[in-house]
Amino acid sequence: MTNSSAASTQPSGRGADPIMLTLFANRFMSVAEAMGRSLQQTSISTNIKERLDFSCALFAPDGDLVANAPFIPIHLGAMSLYDSDRIHLGVKNIFAVRYQMKLHGKNIKDGDVFMTNSPRAGGSHLPDITIITPVFSPDDPSEIIFFVASRGHHADVGGILPGSMPPTSVNIFEEGAEIVSFKLVNDGMFDREGLLERMVEIPGRYPGSSGCRNIKDVESDLKAQIAANHKGIQLIRMMVEEYGLKTVQDYMYHIRANAEMSVRNLLRDVVERMGTNVLSAVDYLDDGTPIQLRVEINAKEGSAVFDFEGTGPEVRNNLNTPTPVVHSAVIYCMRAMLDSDIPLNAGCLAPLEIKIPQKSLLLPSPTAAVCAGNVLTSQRIVDVVLKAFNACAASQGCTNNLTFGAGGKDKEGKFTAGWGYYETIAGGSGAGPSWHGTSGVHTHITNTRIGDVEILERRYPVLLHRFGLRKGSGGEGRYNGGNGVVRDIEFLHPLQVSILSERRSRHPYGLEGGGPGAMGRNLWIKQLRTEDGDLLDAADADPLSTADADNKLAPPPSRTPREINIGGKATVLMGKGDRLVIETPGGGAWGSPHESDGEAGATSGVLGKVRSAVEWAARGSLAERAAAQAGF
Repeated sequence: MTNSSAASTQPSGRGADPIMLTLFANRFMSVAEAMGRSLQQTSISTNIKERLDFSCALFAPDGDLVANAPFIPIHLGAMSLYDSDRIHLGVKNIFAVRYQMKLHGKNIKDGDVFMTNSPRAGGSHLPDITIITPVFSPDDPSEIIFFVASRGHHADVGGILPGSMPPTSVNIFEEGAEIVSFKLVNDGMFDREGLLERMVEIPGRYPGSSGCRNIKDVESDLKAQIAANHKGIQLIRMMVEEYGLKTVQDYMYHIRANAEMSVRNLLRDVVERMGTNVLSAVDYLDDGTPIQLRVEINAKEGSAVFDFEGTGPEVRNNLNTPTPVVHSAVIYCMRAMLDSDIPLNAGCLAPLEIKIPQKSLLLPSPTAAVCAGNVLTSQRIVDVVLKAFNACAASQGCTNNLTFGAGGKDKEGKFTAGWGYYETIAGGSGAGPSWHGTSGVHTHITNTRIGDVEILERRYPVLLHRFGLRKGSGGEGRYNGGNGVVRDIEFLHPLQVSILSERRSRHPYGLEGGGPGAMGRNLWIKQLRTEDGDLLDAADADPLSTADADNKLAPPPSRTPREINIGGKATVLMGKGDRLVIETPGGGAWGSPHESDGEAGATSGVLGKVRSAVEWAARGSLAERAAAQAGF
């Protein structure tokens, strides 16, 4: 195996035809979109088919991200690799695609498909499984011209609790199967025995943990990912046949150079708008752990140093964040602040130097628990970056991760096949210098959908009592923050239910005098039961506690369900008829309620151009789909 020579002779952005640049940018994105459609149509799980919790992307022969469709931002940076000379970690910085390249070297051949989910190999958390396939030249079967990859969140990969997102995990072994590298397809042959060993047998050996509870669904979705990658390979080869390999790869690097130039111009503009080249911000997780950032911009070069010195140490819970996730959060922020339509790719990080302190929760040890770092701490990193650039108020800062299921090991160690369900729940987005926040949306790193109620109630033993906006939860200001939502679920059978959430003790911040968003809350509506000791007969009641003011005995104890705040991170064995009511945070506001438009945007940082708030319009894949349907 050899890498294409184009990797060593990357053209600059100069001399690229602007029309061809736009054409190829859209062609590359269309390949990723087609991969995504294939994955959605051929998958079986609710998580991938309905919630769209997956990403597909193309990579250069050197492992850098080239283009992606608008999928899950937190997946994309983690699948690529960036120049290790510009990233100071104290360890070798190899992310998913390049890790497999380095590990297998010349042994990569046509017909191989690699599977990985380990944070040590560019993974985010264990349920996110990445499938990587090399694309070989049709003229030279030893030359790799691209890589294609798909990453999907699988509802269960083992661990101590169904859903593989345990709120109580303190090491990675409790979170399920960890796979550094596995040839899922070797020379065209699917290795089912090896898959069962890694997904079921090995994770089940750890005390208290189970292997994958529903391996049939996981296997089916992995095959859908393989098929999606094959679709990408077909489309890339069609493009090469149409334009020639040199032209395709030249414009691949032109697109990356264009993204780099856009970010450099953004950084120069920030210095001009804010009147300083040093930016800083700090925000905190609910347990008090600080995420601190200092950004120093070199306006002449259009480069910047992102220094996370001052961030808290590794924690004895699962909020530790793999370094690839940090890069995903940063690359997302830089792309979001650009006022131009370019593919999110590795060029966005080329002007940046990222410094992460040793032994911090952003550079955790290999065995640290990480399942919440990908979905919760990542949101706080985004909050901190956008706060430093004074770009917009905080969004809900959480993904409200709900899991429930059954099966796995019982107290005697006997394994029972089961299932797991996982969803993330929307909240309010933050307001900006010229727009109100949006209510009831997934924000920043998640970009998934919520499962349809008909699908949820048909497939799982639950009833959805309420799902609507949480009025008054958005911050108040010149531009108001978006409202969170309320989701009320009743369980029809005893189930283990877990919630992983943030912003339960710290408000999403407002900016420029805007009010904060409301904190979230998780309420267990518990039915009274004799076996739980909270359903008392009249004979068992304490006469003094049930006496009225005249010392007369009160009526028998009430059978009204209890309302229990279970906190931000908890796992509960819910009984039949119990409900979980999740109230998600609202977004922060921008500007004082008494300010005029001009005053509200006077110090508006990188997004300082003031427009009427009504000019804001929804963007992204879901908005484009809705617009197409409306115009049909």
